[in-house]
Amino acid sequence: MVESRAGAGAGRRRLRLGMVGGGRGAFIGAVHRLCARMDDRYELVAGALSSDPERARESAADLAIASDRAYASFAEMAARESARPDGIDAVSIVTPNDSHHAIARAFLDRGIHVICDKPMTTTLEDALDLVQTVRRTKLVFGLTHNYTGYPLVRQARDMVAAGELGPIRVVQAEYAQDWLATRLEDTGHKQAGWRTDPAKSGAGGCIGDIGTHAHNLAGFITGMPVKELSADLSTFVPGRRVDDNVHVLLRYENGARGMLWASQVSPGNENALRVRIYGEKAGLEWSQEHPNQLRFGKLGERPQILSRGTGSLTEAAGRATRVPPGHPEGYLEAFANLYTDLAEQIEAKRDNRKPDPLALSVPTVEDGVRGVKFILAAIESSAKGGGWVDATVKL
Repeated sequence: MVESRAGAGAGRRRLRLGMVGGGRGAFIGAVHRLCARMDDRYELVAGALSSDPERARESAADLAIASDRAYASFAEMAARESARPDGIDAVSIVTPNDSHHAIARAFLDRGIHVICDKPMTTTLEDALDLVQTVRRTKLVFGLTHNYTGYPLVRQARDMVAAGELGPIRVVQAEYAQDWLATRLEDTGHKQAGWRTDPAKSGAGGCIGDIGTHAHNLAGFITGMPVKELSADLSTFVPGRRVDDNVHVLLRYENGARGMLWASQVSPGNENALRVRIYGEKAGLEWSQEHPNQLRFGKLGERPQILSRGTGSLTEAAGRATRVPPGHPEGYLEAFANLYTDLAEQIEAKRDNRKPDPLALSVPTVEDGVRGVKFILAAIESSAKGGGWVDATVKL
């Protein structure tokens, strides 16, 4: 299992990767670059790394990107890279939410595969437009809900799909942080600034930033989209323009019920993403801060602790594992799994072959639409005093 990722790019040309956003002072761009390189499947060769042309040039120089491939805008980058014989194969979009749609369209329309940070867009109209564009161009589009890349999350998904829990009855998802418990956005903190600015983040604050991760993770593991929801979005920090705490009740097509809590104002919580799934026969529990173990309990039996890297896990979990049991493996490796799976999808397109089925777990453009619909439905429900709102979307 450990060898499944090591040397994954042997004998292949590295994919040429471009990046929009992620320049000096950005957090997530550096994470994307590191994880794209972890399995030696990509080489960063071009970028429009900032909306400020001078910072874009300086950021490109920091990363040893050639000066003629350091662009002042994403539009210039899409046009010029698509015209080069050695142009980029894929672009990674790591900008604030409000620009995702325009950037993705620019590159898809030029025949370039897209890897996009979440949430995919700020409006449902834009999200549906990307679905149609991806279907028309037949390009690869991956949405970086990185928590789906953890080995034991994929193990949990396989167990649910295999019926080991029985029909699902209860879904509990939560994501708690405390970093926005004060008005950090007033201190010049770049990440807090745009995440609490509805012009950049979209109408949702906490619901869009981390609530959508909890929503996606629950759906990824169970395979069940939310049918309708009732939400209560709160803003506890005075003067803040977006929500910073969220409670959502969920109803599923099969009659299952769920609850989702997301908060960025809960002292003592760093990155406490957690999911619990209960069926008629068994339940499971996984925590992002302790990602190398999965708790699985059958009705009437002593609960088991499944550990990452052991031979009893599914093929999908094994494929996502790099190091032996007992060696912690976490956030960066999970993120890298998405990039490597997308590399396999892109190469399969290039080689006119079917991709490895195990590489198809990355959240898609359709998942992106469901995430946007979840955010907007929660906002609508809260505005109606928690009234039940349809959360489905026709694709």
